[in-house]
Amino acid sequence: MQVKLGSEASCRSLQVPCEDCPIRYRAVCASCEAPELDRLDATKYYRRYEAGQVLALAGERMDFVGSVVSGVAGLSQTMEDGRTQMVGLLLPSDFLGRPGRETSTYAVTALSDLLLCCFRRKPFEELLRSSPRVAARLLDMTLDDLDAAREWLLLLGRKSAREKIASFLAALARRGAVLRQSRPQGRVEIELPLTRETMADYLGLTIETVSRQISALRRDGVIALEGTRRITVPDFHRLVLESGDDADGGPLS
Repeated sequence: MQVKLGSEASCRSLQVPCEDCPIRYRAVCASCEAPELDRLDATKYYRRYEAGQVLALAGERMDFVGSVVSGVAGLSQTMEDGRTQMVGLLLPSDFLGRPGRETSTYAVTALSDLLLCCFRRKPFEELLRSSPRVAARLLDMTLDDLDAAREWLLLLGRKSAREKIASFLAALARRGAVLRQSRPQGRVEIELPLTRETMADYLGLTIETVSRQISALRRDGVIALEGTRRITVPDFHRLVLESGDDADGGPLS
């Protein structure tokens, strides 16, 4: 497999002041004050990746960490017999990389056109050591990732195919609402960032099952489709009920 890195040099024109960044108050820099933003600004650069490009292979050295500005990346692991399992998604504002570890634990692939705000590893690690605010923010994000991983285990192990699809759509709606600093309610529109094949891989389903369940949700009026990627949810509460969760996102007892 050939790894195609986005060009750092070609992305210099994309430099945006941190105060104007669309993920400014959700990313690892959310709690930064002016001096810390200046330090991050001095070491950051942008990289673009096309859908399907590999950012890093498992065990490969990574000289940067960063935040997803737009698009979606997938984390996957390959077994000795060649089987591959997607183990996570990185959505806008999510953090990529692990300070203190120079190699990637998982293969990282752009699942859509992707824009990363990258920080050179060593300066970022120095900032973590000297800035309690940045370190605390990264810890909070790590704990959120841990909660998401536990929910994903529940989804894979206990939920039906219909509940898996509904849960995935509800999670996307919640993430989009958080980025807009609101709460999903009533009518919600979702821009589906993944192909049905990628959804199947992520949810542990076949492509045929994903297609059948999406069609069933549409037929039952839970969702409406506009093209292949745009989904309208007439009633977000009903979608949450279809997911097997309560209105707050927790599993129903």
